Amino acid sequence: MSSEETNTLLLAEVRRLADALERLAGPAPAINDWNSADCFVWVPASAWLQPVARPNRIALQLIRGVDHVRDILHENTARFAEGFAANNVLLWGARGMGKSSLVKAVHEDVRASRGVSLKLVEVHREDIHTLPALMDIMKSSDHRIIVFCDDLSFDHDDTAYKSLKAALDGGIEGRPDNVLFYATSNRRHLLPRHMMENEQSTAINPSEAVEEKVSLSDRFGLWLGFHKCSQEDYLTMIDSYAEYFDLGLPREKLHHEALAWATTRGGRSGRVAWQYIQDIAGKMRKQINR
Repeated sequence: MSSEETNTLLLAEVRRLADALERLAGPAPAINDWNSADCFVWVPASAWLQPVARPNRIALQLIRGVDHVRDILHENTARFAEGFAANNVLLWGARGMGKSSLVKAVHEDVRASRGVSLKLVEVHREDIHTLPALMDIMKSSDHRIIVFCDDLSFDHDDTAYKSLKAALDGGIEGRPDNVLFYATSNRRHLLPRHMMENEQSTAINPSEAVEEKVSLSDRFGLWLGFHKCSQEDYLTMIDSYAEYFDLGLPREKLHHEALAWATTRGGRSGRVAWQYIQDIAGKMRKQINR
């Protein structure tokens, strides 16, 4: 074998080893640009804050039937955006009553109306354990940031809640002043009752076992409860959507059909109201954009 052939083989082997090392090292950390968007999704595999060009949200004035909690969340968010003290918030309660929609709508309303740089970062439930890495990125930012986790809950033997507790408390460094946590859940204590009862029955000190898990909710300074809506609230939501999208249907007909729709769905909620509006607008061949 000639020296030229030997060099070619060696070069190919070096390249193969370099490629293998690159694969083992994993993808390079992404370059995060806070100015690229107002909403982001956390992608822990590459430590990337993925910009969301068109967030899925509705106008704040379209969220009805939750006026009291809406005002509390809005005021808390405005204080935080302006650099004043504010609380982490847990929005809990009935399904379909606009918990996540309210978070996104309030974020946009405060950002636009107050002229502040307020970012919303969504963290998926399965990525809760990566919060420490996200905190390292956020604490060096000049922006005010709300970390949002939708439909948060924990199952048996799930220890990811400990990462959330540490992030809410901030550990030895303390939670960064520019970061706040908002979470939604169907459960006030984030854990199913049977899970806490099992812990209580098998622990050496039952009260301490339950206390550790219940205390997760205590890290949220504000608990905002969402309850099943009355017929009056449901129809108010329908009227609000119909007026906003200029559907032009007689009110009596609209109410009759909306109530019939809710009956087929087994209950009334903001989500059911929106699904009815989508259905009727589709039948009218009318475009609606939230």
